[in-house]
Amino acid sequence: MAKEVVDREICHCKHVNYSDVDAALHNMNHFDNVVTAFDEVQKQTQCSTGCGKCHDAIMDTISEIMMG
Repeated sequence: MAKEVVDREICHCKHVNYSDVDAALHNMNHFDNVVTAFDEVQKQTQCSTGCGKCHDAIMDTISEIMMG
């Protein structure tokens, strides 16, 4: 059974949702490094450029998506 993902807002300052992070990752040619992936997601979505409180949540989301 596929895991159901609730599209929740992760970055409140920039209104970035789980689906935005997922789309940004899938726009990349490949992703195998969480830090590099974070940099690219941040460029595409502007997440974690406001207060920065969502940094860990964004990193966790990227890891979760990368793990499948």
